[in-house]
Amino acid sequence: MSLESYSDIREAVGRLCSQFPGEYWRARDRDMAYPKEFVTALTEAGWLSLLIPEEYGGSGLPLSAAAAVLEEIQRAGCNGGACHAQMYTMGTLLRHGSEEQKQRYLPKIATGELRLQAFGVTEPTSGTDTGALKTTARLDGGHYVVKGQKIWTSRAEHSDLMLLLARTTPLKEDMKKTDGLSVLLVDMREAVGNGLTIRPIRTMMNHATTEVFFDDLQVPAANLIGEEGKGFRYILSGMNAERILIAAECVGDAKWFIDKATSYAKERNVFGQPIGRNQGVQFPIARAYANMRAAELMVREALTLYESGENPGAEANMAKMLAADASNEAANVCIQTHGGFGFAEEYDIERKFRETRLYQVAPISTNLILSFVSEHVLGLPRSY
Repeated sequence: MSLESYSDIREAVGRLCSQFPGEYWRARDRDMAYPKEFVTALTEAGWLSLLIPEEYGGSGLPLSAAAAVLEEIQRAGCNGGACHAQMYTMGTLLRHGSEEQKQRYLPKIATGELRLQAFGVTEPTSGTDTGALKTTARLDGGHYVVKGQKIWTSRAEHSDLMLLLARTTPLKEDMKKTDGLSVLLVDMREAVGNGLTIRPIRTMMNHATTEVFFDDLQVPAANLIGEEGKGFRYILSGMNAERILIAAECVGDAKWFIDKATSYAKERNVFGQPIGRNQGVQFPIARAYANMRAAELMVREALTLYESGENPGAEANMAKMLAADASNEAANVCIQTHGGFGFAEEYDIERKFRETRLYQVAPISTNLILSFVSEHVLGLPRSY
């Protein structure tokens, strides 16, 4: 299926999103509430199970289909951040889980009976230095005993399952920092109150993020994904998909901002003429559009490489960076075009501005992407 053949998916997602207008999102943002009705609608329509193979109850579509869904969600003024993690976290289970684990979990994830939204990797002292994480999982009989802490574990309060990266082999001098890490699938329905504590973190946008604490939490040994000690490479293998999908969301955001700014510039009259006649208003919007299109093309390049089985590490990182930059630029232009109205809640611009600003930092910061390109593409000395 080509990257150009998703008009039917885009139209259907657009129709669904039209049932959740700005008023819905403003109310959730005001109360810092999870948009469960929106997530339920996406789940029931099958959009969150696109990547799950048909034999496990999904659609078995490629990553470009998921990218189209997430782009259209953002372009419609909605927020895919409430559920996008399910698109890429399940890849670890799909690629590296046992057949028994796939049969047990994937069909229920596809129907929405189980929600896999939580991704426990980042820690307060390690940040993106994943090899320095301190959460441990010690095998004791038929269980791993988990002790430690994670931060920025988004949607933990609204997830039934968590993919958790923990150290199962103590770090020694002759080991790589990323060796000895393992992935566990934590059933949060059983864990909360039995060794797992969740603390919400209020942020500048409604992102349902949390801090989680593990106090001798017992996780069945059968919930180990793949081989013990190889968890970092399992997580790493899904990061390209994560960055490509986030990039697609940013492209959708940029399109929303550009459409808003263009429409307002045509309609708003000052001194007897539309403000869109002035080059000082035109040119920033036009530049934002050109940068969005460039980012969109990089997303397509990354998707093409990903779906052909190649390693699109550089392209996925650059797509994420360029798309995040494009959406951030378009957000600024949209506010500037609207003047004071850009800060008014009822226009939705300030909300979307806050939401898209996140992607300058997460899931990987712009500076780390530039470090990656410097070292792995340009051959410059490693900077960290």
